[in-house]
Parts: sequence; C-alpha cells; structure tokens
Amino acid sequence: MKTIEQRSAPARDGARDGQTPSGLGPSDRGLFGPGQRPLRWGAFSFHGDLRAVGVFVVLLLATAAVGWWGLISGSSQLGMADAFAALTGTADEGTARVILDWRLPRVVFTVLGGAALAVSGAVFQSQTRNPLGSPDIIGFSTGAYTGALLLAVLGISGLVATPIAAILGGLGTGVLIYLLAWKRGVSGLRIIIVGIGVSIFLGSLNTYLVTTLSIEDAVSVATWGAGSVNDITWNHVWPVLGALVVILPVMLSRAREMTFMEMGDDASQGLGIRIEAVRLVQYTGGIVLVAVVTAAAGPIAFVALVAPQVAMRLTRSSSVQLLPAAAMGALLLTASDLLARSPVLPMQPPVGVVTLCLGGAYLVWLLTGIGRITAGPRKTAGTRRQAG
Repeated sequence: MKTIEQRSAPARDGARDGQTPSGLGPSDRGLFGPGQRPLRWGAFSFHGDLRAVGVFVVLLLATAAVGWWGLISGSSQLGMADAFAALTGTADEGTARVILDWRLPRVVFTVLGGAALAVSGAVFQSQTRNPLGSPDIIGFSTGAYTGALLLAVLGISGLVATPIAAILGGLGTGVLIYLLAWKRGVSGLRIIIVGIGVSIFLGSLNTYLVTTLSIEDAVSVATWGAGSVNDITWNHVWPVLGALVVILPVMLSRAREMTFMEMGDDASQGLGIRIEAVRLVQYTGGIVLVAVVTAAAGPIAFVALVAPQVAMRLTRSSSVQLLPAAAMGALLLTASDLLARSPVLPMQPPVGVVTLCLGGAYLVWLLTGIGRITAGPRKTAGTRRQAG
C-alpha cells in the first residue's frame, strides 16, 4: 500500500500542471462522499454510494410525507382533498388562503431551513473534525442573532435589512473566533473551545439588549429568539431558497476536498489541496446559511448538530455527507414543527423548543458515548499494569 508521502508527489505535480489532485478528478467528484461507484440512470451517470443514495431518497420521501401532513394539520379542519384543490387552484378563497398563504410557506421554510442548517452543521463538523463542531455550539447562530437583535434595538426592520444584519453578525463572529483560535494555524478543538466562549459572551450581550427594548418588543423578540416559525411568510422563504441555490452547489463542488481535509492539514496539503481556500469557502457558506435561517425564525438549536451525525450513521459512512445530511435536517425540522403544532401538547411551543429538547437528549447521549470510548483504553491500560 502506498503511503501518503508516496501519493503526494504526483498529486503536487498534477496540481502544478493545472490538474486536480490525485483522487480529486472530475470523475471522482461524487455527490455522496467517499466509497463511491458509478451509478447510471438511462443516459445519465454519476459517482455515488448506493446506500447513501437510498438513504437520501427515503429521507426525501419521508420529508414530503411529513410536509403534506403539515398542510392538512391545524385548527382549520381541512383534508387531503382541500389541500390538493388549493395546490391545483380549484379551492375556494378561504381554503386557498389557509393552505397557500399560511401553511405552505411554513412547511417550505422548515424543509429549506432544516436543509440549510444541516449543511452548515455538516461543513463545520467536517472542518473541525468533531461531532460537536456545529454553528449553534460554536457561536455562529448566536452571532447572527446578535446582528439581527442590534438592528431591532436601533429601531430598524425590514425583509432585506434583517437578513443582511444577521449575515454580518454571523460573519463577524466567525472572523473573531478564527482570529482568537489562530496559533500557527487553526485546529478544530481550538475553534470549538473559543467558539463556546464567544457564544457565552454574545448570549449575555443579547440578554442585555432585550432588556433595553419596550415590553411589547421584548416579548416579540423573546419568542423569535426561541426559534419560531409561526409568522413565516413567503417573504421569509425566498432568502433561504436563494442562499441554498447559490451556496449548496459550491459546497458540493468542494465536498471531496472537504472529506480529504478530515485526514488533517498535512495530509491534505500533500494531496495538493489548498486548505485555506477551501476552508474560507466552507466557513463563509456555512455561516451565511445559518444566518439567513436565523434572520427569519431566530436561532433554531441542535438541527445543525444532530442531522449530519444521524445521516452519517444511517449511511454508515466514515465522514459527513452533504446531501443525506440536508435531507435529514429537512425531515428533522419539518417533523419538529409538526410536533409543535400537535394537539397532544397543551400549548403550541416554538419549534426551537422542540428541537432543543430533542437535541439536548442527543447531546447527552453523544457525550456519554464519548466518555465510554475514552474510558475504555484507560481501563485496559490499568488492567495491563495490574497484570504486570
């Protein structure tokens, strides 16, 4: 078997000649991560992992089913026939308003917003090489919320100004964390530790900013800060859709490099990957995705943390894959919103409260699992010392 050093020489030579590094050629730039094979459908073919493709399709179908259920669920007693009539333009005015103006934007936003959060989480977990490296843990979501909140304190609002303020807040937080974590380079662990500290500081700042608002504004901001999609309209959907249309293809084009970078910076450089350029693209795209969702619905916790890891376990992949993660995020947020609107609950909580409960349980499970893994070698070493 060739070592990384043996493979790196032709990779660097290919990079000098203007070619892609070894293993990164156009035929290998699959959409579903490593371990791929040629998949053909009629005259079309692409590289992908068959199990990952299957998981992706199943998650999409499940998301469509949950979304359809969300269209016909609510206080207004409407059925499948009413929803179909509204979508085909044959329903009465009242039914069309409920389905097309109230429920459909909410369902579409949860699908797109969940996908955006999951892609952002997948990028940061891959770049930090840590399952805890999601934007809500590191602090990018909190920074985006700070940007939007500062705008509200200044008395400025608008469908354009709020997303821009959230994006600037998220990017500013990202730059601050990157600079504070820099020490002859950036490691994933330092980014997470510094990000947690910055997130705590910004959280306290956000609490102070809320106290400066009037009672009415403070109540509205507090509900929005919990992650609410109750007031979502089509005007909130378009920025998220636009961000996904622009950023997701760029992320997919760099997915192969992102996977190789999980081996470490030295190995990635040996393969001819420009790690800082890839990292800049991935970080910027991930922050913008989480910022546009935060601008519309507030910080929705734990979707970015949970979705990539669940998708990775379903696909049995050794690395995070963007499309299955996006489908898992869409399903998770759509199902959480449907649960929040369930008549089983005594009141309708913000969707962020539901994802917080689900994500908190997952985080406890993840941390206890990490504890067992790290405790295992220590027990083994102790047993060997006693035997010796």
